[in-house]
Amino acid sequence: MVSMAVSRYQSPNVSVNRGVARGVAIGIIALIAIGLVAYSAVQIVDAGHRGVLLHWNAVDTTVPPLSEGLHFVMPFADSVVQMEVRTLKYVKSTTSASKDLQTVSTAVTVNYHPSPEAIHHLYQEVGLDYEDRIIQPAVEEVVKQVTANYNAEELITKRPQVKADIEREITDRLADFDIMTEVISITDFQFSTLFAAAIEAKVEAEQRALKAENDLLRIEVEARQIEQQAQGEANANIARANGEAEAIRIINEALAQNPNYLEWLKTQAWDGQLPLVVGDGGTPFIQIPVTP
Repeated sequence: MVSMAVSRYQSPNVSVNRGVARGVAIGIIALIAIGLVAYSAVQIVDAGHRGVLLHWNAVDTTVPPLSEGLHFVMPFADSVVQMEVRTLKYVKSTTSASKDLQTVSTAVTVNYHPSPEAIHHLYQEVGLDYEDRIIQPAVEEVVKQVTANYNAEELITKRPQVKADIEREITDRLADFDIMTEVISITDFQFSTLFAAAIEAKVEAEQRALKAENDLLRIEVEARQIEQQAQGEANANIARANGEAEAIRIINEALAQNPNYLEWLKTQAWDGQLPLVVGDGGTPFIQIPVTP
């Protein structure tokens, strides 16, 4: 009877404890449910990204892509797919044939970004792997198409024009899928070993021809210089001879007009010293210089 009394005395406390435990469990469940609802209702879009809003996994095109930051959506019904809209880089090496059937390996680098305003259409039509589905085949096809329009040598000599053609075609194709190109670069052109050797031989031949032409021009210039120098010396000799002839003529005219002019020349040429050589009869002989 004592044990029965004790059991009856403790039963109310046990019932209370069970009620409290049940209430605590319900509270915890409610908090978890509230937390799940709150977590599902809040979406954060990272910097450099745009959010594509999905309503029951269908792209909601009635609203623009979500910008960076915190957004509230319908719990459980809505979700957000983030897509990067910063500058991205795609590098592709392709092998194609030129117009003269030379094998050409081309490396192309494309800097691009998806259009932030149309990112939801890109996701809806293509998906996240748009680089493999859109950019890669577009670059390969354009490079092959443009390369086939030029000879291998023209791909080198007309590189800016080739780059412009490739850039225009890639830009137009990617724009159809709301992918904006920024910079397209042709980083390398590689040809077959035989063609590279032929190009090198041609360049060397052109350099030798240019050197020979320059040597010929140099020889012609030097020949003209020698000719002009000889002509100048000849003119100087003629002028000197004419001067001497004129001097002789003047002296002859002076002698003809005045026989004493010769004696005057002797006195002008005498240095005041008696000469060591005398003529017949002991008369001193004064030499007159040949030139006046």
